[in-house]
Amino acid sequence: MAVALSIPDLLTVREFLEWDSPEGYLWQLIDGVPVAMAPPAPLHGAIQSETCRLIGNHLVARGSPCTVISTPGVIPRFQSDRNFMVPDLAVTCSSTDVTGKAVHEPVLLIEILSPSNHAETWRNVWAYLTIPTLREILVIRTAAIGVELLRRGDDGNWPERPLTIVSGSFTLSSIGLDLPVAAPYRGTGMT
Repeated sequence: MAVALSIPDLLTVREFLEWDSPEGYLWQLIDGVPVAMAPPAPLHGAIQSETCRLIGNHLVARGSPCTVISTPGVIPRFQSDRNFMVPDLAVTCSSTDVTGKAVHEPVLLIEILSPSNHAETWRNVWAYLTIPTLREILVIRTAAIGVELLRRGDDGNWPERPLTIVSGSFTLSSIGLDLPVAAPYRGTGMT
């Protein structure tokens, strides 16, 4: 038996964070409209978990004050009163980001790109570019091994297109981490 969900038409971010959303869903606020996110496929979850582990271990080994957070809420500058997005991972070096309802000062955001969420993921990525503290965005593919990396230049501008890397390694300069492209796929059977 299907259950009808009571979803408000339009909300501000403040109203969204106070909203008693239906259980069993992870929600984003897109242009004022609450949007339920589908549960991730096991492959997506495995890549997310492995990437979180790799980054977390790296931060601990370096004695970094930064923290990696799984499925955090972020508020882009673009229509900041109407958008609350949920990337797969964020790295923040601000201790206040760990205690609030959103990560306000991320330095790195990571999205896992599934074929079924391609348009939504890239819509979010372009909105993330408006976050002033953000230095890098990593998009990890699930259909094949490979990543796409956007890095803010020294002049504060973002490139027009992401750098696509399908072999070798890549560097997350925001946290000083070099990784083989295949590293996030450990245990997935894709390597």
